[in-house]
Formats: sequence, C-alpha cells, structure tokens
Amino acid sequence: MRQAANILFFLFFILTICYSCHHNGSSELEVSPYLNHNPKVGYVGNEICKGCHPDIYATFSETGMGKSWGLATHQKSAAQFKSNTVVYDTLKNLYYHPQWQGDTLQIVEFRMVGKDTVFQRKENIKYIVGSGQHTNSHLYEVNGFLYQAPLTFYTQSQQWNLPPGFNEGNNTRFGRAIELECITCHNALPAFDFQSQNKYDKVPLGIGCENCHGPGSLHVQEKQQGKVVDIRKEIDYTIVNPAKLPWQLQIDVCQRCHLQGNAILKEGKSFMDFRPGMKLSQVMDIYMPHFEGDDSKFIMASHAERLQKSSCFLKSNKIDEANSLGMTLTCITCHNPHVSVTVTGKEKFNKICENCHQQKRCVEAPEILKKANNNCVYCHMPKNGTSDIPHVTVHDHYIRKPISTQKLQDVRKFVEIKCVNNRTPTAASKAEGYLNYYEKFDLKSMVCLDSAYIYLQQCENRADLWVHYYYLKQDYKKVSDVGKNLNLNTIQDAWTTYRVAESYIKQDDFSSAEKWIDITVALRPKQLNFLQKQGMVKYNLLKIAEAKKLFETMVTYNPKYAEAWSSLGLIVCNRGEGNIVLALQYDDQALRLDPDLESALMNSLDIFNATGNTVEFLKYLRRLYKISPHQAKLLPMYRKFNIQ
Repeated sequence: MRQAANILFFLFFILTICYSCHHNGSSELEVSPYLNHNPKVGYVGNEICKGCHPDIYATFSETGMGKSWGLATHQKSAAQFKSNTVVYDTLKNLYYHPQWQGDTLQIVEFRMVGKDTVFQRKENIKYIVGSGQHTNSHLYEVNGFLYQAPLTFYTQSQQWNLPPGFNEGNNTRFGRAIELECITCHNALPAFDFQSQNKYDKVPLGIGCENCHGPGSLHVQEKQQGKVVDIRKEIDYTIVNPAKLPWQLQIDVCQRCHLQGNAILKEGKSFMDFRPGMKLSQVMDIYMPHFEGDDSKFIMASHAERLQKSSCFLKSNKIDEANSLGMTLTCITCHNPHVSVTVTGKEKFNKICENCHQQKRCVEAPEILKKANNNCVYCHMPKNGTSDIPHVTVHDHYIRKPISTQKLQDVRKFVEIKCVNNRTPTAASKAEGYLNYYEKFDLKSMVCLDSAYIYLQQCENRADLWVHYYYLKQDYKKVSDVGKNLNLNTIQDAWTTYRVAESYIKQDDFSSAEKWIDITVALRPKQLNFLQKQGMVKYNLLKIAEAKKLFETMVTYNPKYAEAWSSLGLIVCNRGEGNIVLALQYDDQALRLDPDLESALMNSLDIFNATGNTVEFLKYLRRLYKISPHQAKLLPMYRKFNIQ
C-alpha cells in the first residue's frame, strides 16, 4: 500500500508541480518527487522536530547554524563589556558604546565637543546575529521594522568595532534595513510583510531544521497518522534528506547560504522561495567576482564557490571525467551539519583526506607535519582574513597546495563575475549581475557597466534592465525615455518604477515623477524610503495635505524615521500651517535621531534667519558647514559670517 501511495503522489506531482524558466524563453520542465515542495506544505519549527529527533536537536542547537540568531540576552552575547569600551568613527565624528541596563542591551551613540556631550541616542537591542564564533551583530526593532545597529563585536580579536560595510565613511548609523536576503540565511524563514522593505510580523530564533530539510508539516502529519517509511530501504518523500540528493542538488542546499554576495532573483521569485531539493538556479543565479593574480582573498560566505574551484571537488564529481577519483565530494563529506565543527576532531578531517591521498601524506617533510600538528587542513585549507568582514579569519575552502610567496605577491585584477550555481545563465541574468555588482560593491568600476551594456544588447525587451543601466550611468533623460516603454499593467518591480520617478525628479519634472512614484508606493506601500520620496513629490506639487498625511503615516509606522519628522517641519512652517514653534519641534525631533540631517538643519536655519535669531542662526550655520562645507546655496553665508 505504501509503495502504491508513493507512486500516486509522484504522479500527482508530475501533473501539478512544475517550474518553467521564463528568462531564457524555454519551457524547461523541472519536476520534484518531494511532496514538501508543494506550496501548501508549511513550516512547523524546530520544537516540533525535537519531539522525534531530540538527540539531533540537542547537538544542532550547539552548532553555528543553531546559534545564528537569538534574543539579546546576557547568555546569548559573546561580547566583552567594559566601562571604557568606546568605538570612534573619525569620519562621522560619532562615538559608540555598548552597555547593559539590567537585562536590556543598549548601543549608545554620542558626540563630544571638548568634554561636553552634545548629542546622544540610545537604542535597545532586540536580537543578536551570529553564533559568537566570529562575530556578534546587533539589531533593533521599531514596530516590526528591523535595522542593524552600528556596533559589532569581533570575537576572534575580542574587540568592538563598526560593522562590516560601515567604515570608510559608509556608516549608516541606525538606518541599515535588514532585508529578506539577509534574514533568510542568518535565520529560519520569517513572516515577512511583502509591502515593505524590512518589516516582519514574526521572526524566528536561529537557523532551523527546515532550512536544510524543507517544510515539515506534511512529514509530521504522516508520522502522527502512523505512516512510517523504512528509510534504510526507501526515501521518505515527505521531507528532504540532503544526504540522499544527487550531489548537484546537495550542493545547492549548502550554497543557498554559503554563497552570498550578488544574487539575481528569477522573475517572480523571492528569497523565501527556495526549498531544499530544488535547483537553486530555479530561484536565483549567484555571481561571484573572478580575479587574476593573487587568489588568496575571498569573501566570508564563499565556502561553496571556493570548494568548487578545488581539484578534489572537480575530479571527485566527475567534472573532469578522465581523472575522476571514484567518489563524490560535497560539503557534508567533511561536515556533519548536526554537529558543531568546534567539537569535530582533526582526526576525522584527516581521515577523509586519507581516503584519496593515502600515498601522498607529507612523509617527506616531517618538519611541515610537525608544524601543522599532523593536520591536513592547516596547510591545504589555511585560515585567512576575508575581504568583506574585518577582524575575522576563516578556513579557505579552496583545497590546494600551499600558495607560493610569489603567487601571493601577484597583482590582484578583477576580470569578470561568474555565475557559480548555473553554467548557462541568460544574457539578462548576466547583465543584471553586473549592474548589481557595480551598485553594491564597486561604484568605481566602469568595467562592470561596460560588461552589463554588452549583455544588454541581447535584451532589447528588458526595459527594466535598461532603466537600471542608465540610472547607474546618471543619464536621467535616457531613464525617463526608456520608462515610457514599460508596461504599467504588468510591472511588479518597485525599484524600476522608483528609478524612473527619481530620474524625473533629477530633471525637476515633478508632474511626471508623480505618476511613477505613486505606482512605486502602490507596489510597496510600507517601504519607508518610497513613502518619503512620494511625500516630497507631493510637496513640490503643492499638494500639501497629501504630503502631510504621508509623513504622518511614516512616523506612525516608524517614529524613528528622522527624515519624516524633518519633512513635517518643512510643511507646517513654509507652505502649510505657518506654525514656527511646531516646525522647530519637528526639526528638533529629527535632529535627536540624526544630528547631521541636512534637511532639518536647513529648516531650522531658515526659521532663525527669518525671525532674526542671529545666535541660533550662526549655531546652525556652523553645524551645516561641518557636514557640508561646499554646498553652493550656503557659500555666500559662510563667507559673510566667516564660517570655517
């Protein structure tokens, strides 16, 4: 009976579960035998899995994945807290200090003039991200909107510092939104509000069993009904066991998260759509930069890409048929995902190496073996600093002979980006990959834009990509021209319509911008930066009541969104109610959140100038000079009052 049921389920899925690749214009059919690929099968959470698998649950909870995300408690934190722990951002002239107020972790931001504190902001931290093996990052929440705080603890070096990407003048303070791409790898799947950029109705606590095994409601239901499969003889298709997947699909489970940086989603897909056992390329193409010269540098989450460069991997998986080693090497050849790597002894890893290299031990170099403490990994997967995460070293998963000193001195030169999880990406995917790489990682590299243009020549019908290209080129007239070819009845990408709207704004054409920003907000009505832009367009069109309502909505959603308060100040002072007192209160609220917010400083400056309050006028003029000394509008004032 059980076998007959499996056959019926399989036939059902052949008829009902298929995936088409729209990007290359083909009708490529992808059929999965796994019943939990049905969208109706839901996630149940770790506690349900624990009921039948308590031993695995116990060991998994101690792994880096199990500890990936948690509430900000004394127990969860791996950080050191001292009264004199202060991090100074020299470019922003801001200090940061972590502290506990009872059981509440706080990040304090402040500014000093001499010995006086002239600005201070405190945020209560709700979540700590990271197992503590490498880092602890800190998140705060406002009405479900998640943001990263500007302070990270680096456990290997035992120091507090700015988070990755916040240095070199890029400190976004408390404004970095935690989007789906981030949370779906650092955590189990959340309940996400798709009308927003970073609002969550429910956030789990740690990567879960179902991240690797797929949603478990059907599996649990069948077991509760007494439907048990002898997994020694057959596969239980109600749940995915990665160990029983073909090696390509097995790798996809791991590289869904251990291959990060430049993911290009397929049309209509989100970062929540991948389920273990699927081809990752059905949901996204992931591009990694390829360099000539020194190849010792790599990004933190590039384990899968580095492993797939290794001869061990290429030969064992018969990519090089002539030199196949006769076995399959994947991530779980060495790693048991249910057991922490910190308790896996070197003997186990050595034994895996010796399965293929029994005759190639370093017996001819005993001094090397002694230095390495008889550890293959020490030489062939050495620890190295990552190119994207400071103060952190991890094992390089590019397995190879030790790199020569000369090789390390070779000039590192960017060549191209390569799609790691798909050998035949479309021209549109490649173009978008280059555009995203330029925008996210290398705004100075015209090579990326030139490469994108080459692939865009094959994508005449992708007006959205042409909009993105010309927007990055800052050719705003071209953006608005291309935007006219977009089908407004079918477009679902809010960023495309936003770029068209912004391009009209750059051309001072607010009337044309209005239509596009209205479409943008209709697609994402809780994305706060879109609402802010819509409000300013309405303001410039003298639609004051509409603009005011938008900004009031924003501060209801997130009362810590500084620009919305500044915009309210502008409205009630200049073109609205003419209420100077209320305007200054709104500006003050904005500056309590962001002491360098130019719009709020300018609002107050104009008020003090108009009311003849010279003392406050000069005070705000000096503040503006410090953050914007070359602003054309203010240069005559700087000269007049000798501000420098």
